[in-house]
Amino acid sequence: MSANVSAEEMEIRESFKKVDVDGNGYITASELSNLFQEVGCSMPGYQIRELLQKLDKNNDSKVTFEEFTAIFKEMKGEGMAQKFRKALNKKEGILAIGGTSTISSEGTQHSISEQERFAFANYINSSLEKDPECKHVLPINPETEALFKAVADGIILCKLINRSVSDTIDERTINKKKLTPFTTQENLNLALNSASAIGCQVVNIGAQDLKEGKPHLVLGLLWQIIKIGLFAEIELSRNEAIAALLEEGETLEELMKLSPEELLLRWANFHLKKVGMSISNFSGDIKDSKAYFHLLQQIAPDGSKEDVPRVDVDMMGLYENDLAKRAECMLKQADRLNCRQFVTATDVVSGNAKLNMAFVATLFNKHPALTKPENQDWNLTSETREERTFRNWMNSLGVSPRVHHIYGDLQNAMVILQLYERIKVQVDWDSRVNHPPFKGIGGGHLKKMENCTYAVELGKKQAGFSLVGIGGQDLYDGNQTLTLALVWQLMRRYTLNVLEDLGHGEVAGDDLIVSWVNKTLSQAGKSSSIKSFRDKGINTSIPVLDLIDAIQPQSVNFELVQKGSLSDEDKLNNAKYAISMARKIGAKVYALPEDLVEINQKMVMTVFACLMGRGMKRA
Repeated sequence: MSANVSAEEMEIRESFKKVDVDGNGYITASELSNLFQEVGCSMPGYQIRELLQKLDKNNDSKVTFEEFTAIFKEMKGEGMAQKFRKALNKKEGILAIGGTSTISSEGTQHSISEQERFAFANYINSSLEKDPECKHVLPINPETEALFKAVADGIILCKLINRSVSDTIDERTINKKKLTPFTTQENLNLALNSASAIGCQVVNIGAQDLKEGKPHLVLGLLWQIIKIGLFAEIELSRNEAIAALLEEGETLEELMKLSPEELLLRWANFHLKKVGMSISNFSGDIKDSKAYFHLLQQIAPDGSKEDVPRVDVDMMGLYENDLAKRAECMLKQADRLNCRQFVTATDVVSGNAKLNMAFVATLFNKHPALTKPENQDWNLTSETREERTFRNWMNSLGVSPRVHHIYGDLQNAMVILQLYERIKVQVDWDSRVNHPPFKGIGGGHLKKMENCTYAVELGKKQAGFSLVGIGGQDLYDGNQTLTLALVWQLMRRYTLNVLEDLGHGEVAGDDLIVSWVNKTLSQAGKSSSIKSFRDKGINTSIPVLDLIDAIQPQSVNFELVQKGSLSDEDKLNNAKYAISMARKIGAKVYALPEDLVEINQKMVMTVFACLMGRGMKRA
């Protein structure tokens, strides 16, 4: 694994995602078979098994990303490999385009999906149609390349981010009129750094890529932003009715560990079970629309809720023999539930897993049809702001698998070990790390424990972290305080490494940052200063805004800044403006406005450190 993603690694990752349609982190024989069927070159079962055996190094009938990467490189010249690659490029609705990113080597091909372009353009049209500040590009023609031009000024991206996670961007900071190349660049900086702050991976995407409308990068970013919004409510702590999906013998803690994708599948089967049906994926199992018809029938409003009229789903379309026509009949019924979104009849019949999952998420969000079990006294705690910030930071760095629940998803230490690599601590992946899937007693308990112990050892011996009283067992058990203590030290080191790189190896620390902040403020003629990251003046956000204006003169509109005796609302408004302005001038800030108002020392440090990094780039 490496922090620098090569063109070949990008190709491998894109290929893996095309085959791993359910996104569970490994490939099965049925997924391989579905791939070849979709592209019209079905293979005999023995050849599928032969290909799976080539990919599956530990013979567990599941191919992890690591196994896929190793064998993909070895197979380049083989006939089987060529057939495999041909199938990947031929996948329904995929266009191959020449590599255009600065990290792409000449001749590299990136695949873009016409189906995704069509779906995302329509989603943007329906989501932002009433926003007067988007009228200059809406409606987007989904049949053309117009989508890639529409995002070029950054306004659409900023609006979509706020739709997915409200109040991420203070819209006062978006440049909207008489845009110049410079103000457009600011908008794109704001969009990319805000996307990173909500957990999007933007490591290999630059403002110039978006300005030029590079298709594979635009579609990849749009999907990440849209998916975060779609999945926001598919979490037990935010939607207690999901507890209705508990299976016999299952604990609430086990249910909470399921990813949004797994919960969606559980939800669909919860309703389908009533008619004796079930599905195991959002690709091959939904192609005939039967599951969709029955799901719609089960979740349609029954008239029992006030102001929600009853909808009787017309099931006659089930008897249509032509699958495309049947899918169209089904989508007309979905439209009656105000849920016709993301998929066309073609997407259903071809089994486009990504778009069908988005469609099912829309159904869940609008018509969950779940009731929280009665007589249950659960004490569900919502994710804290600190937990959310750490989770978004990890995901923005592209860790795999994606972190949904910080304690459960760090239990095998694989994500923590990837983070060590991001902070330049060498990990012995071959000799010391046990790779998933974990098998053995208790679901590979010992192997996970060994990983956790190694993660703590790396922190103490290689990274020089202060991990007094923290052991591998604490990570495995999901001890909240001790797990967060390790994650914070990883995030802090990552932030300081950026400064050390810019400062030609000078060791960065709190005192150095405070000194630089005050020197920069003084040289710019600003009256504000800070004594430490606990300074009471920080809760007004004025030192932060003054520093931003010192780094990029005349960037801050001080008419929008509240001064004097400030109410809590005034402080929060200043903080929202400060965080968005920091991102707008190019600082990758993960902290939230509340962190400034409450003077959260850890997060305040990251804000000033990121601004120092931005200021050093200017110098």
